[in-house]
Amino acid sequence: MNKNFLAKLFLSPSVIVTLVCVYGYIFFTAFLSFTASKSIPNFTFVGFANYERLMKLDLWWLSVSNLAIFGSLFILCALVLGLLLAILIDQKIRAESLFRSLFLYPLALSLIVTGTAWKWLLDPGVGIENTIRTLGFESFNFAWIKSNDLAIYCVVIAAVWQTTGFVMAMFLAGLRGVDSEQINAAKIDGAPTWQIYWRIIIPQLGPVFISAFVVMAHMAIKSYDLVIALTNGGPGRSTWLPSVFMYQFTYARDEMGVGAASSVLMLLATAIIIIPYLIRELRQAKND
Repeated sequence: MNKNFLAKLFLSPSVIVTLVCVYGYIFFTAFLSFTASKSIPNFTFVGFANYERLMKLDLWWLSVSNLAIFGSLFILCALVLGLLLAILIDQKIRAESLFRSLFLYPLALSLIVTGTAWKWLLDPGVGIENTIRTLGFESFNFAWIKSNDLAIYCVVIAAVWQTTGFVMAMFLAGLRGVDSEQINAAKIDGAPTWQIYWRIIIPQLGPVFISAFVVMAHMAIKSYDLVIALTNGGPGRSTWLPSVFMYQFTYARDEMGVGAASSVLMLLATAIIIIPYLIRELRQAKND
């Protein structure tokens, strides 16, 4: 029997499941965004009415502004801290494998566990504020999670803690792939270590920066579990992200058409980030 036929036969179930459960539901969601669907699908075509209503909702723009704050800080902090940790480990420190494992450990936890743990830590009654006050610093105040203006930064803290180790691993792999001859030549010329990293090594990490940015941006756009576990979208709606908005309007408010429209916009935002990256990778693969 033809080996190619056997391979296609064994792969066909997963291909069919992917086509139906991923791409099929993507197209179905896009279709619902143009219908009068409420609590259940309604196939009455309404054109762009759901998108027009979505653009007029203050809660949608609140979610988008929160995503801008959360996404920019999350990506920036994760990239900077991940690079610094990678450079630290790249110094051939003792117990390198132990430190790598410690920094990567948060990635092994689910976002629900991370959100719950940080919810306890940031709760003024039982967390960091309470602990510091019991040590005698009774004026210490750290109740960001209870503040409408500061709660979104608590989500940033938890997300950065969760993913920095992953970014570190990406940068560490990039650092270990830099041509050692250039580094040795710079050392012979008397260049200090910080200049070697700044002028020689880091400029060669462009592909790693791009890859890490794409992964982080994708995670920021679809973030839901962490927000629900940490703040449940509160206080009030101060930590709503587009993913929370989509869930609330689809299931809690029986506005399936509007919820589908918001999910389509989230998909487009993700595609704008990922598709250029994929095109770039395919071109590089062809050139290689």
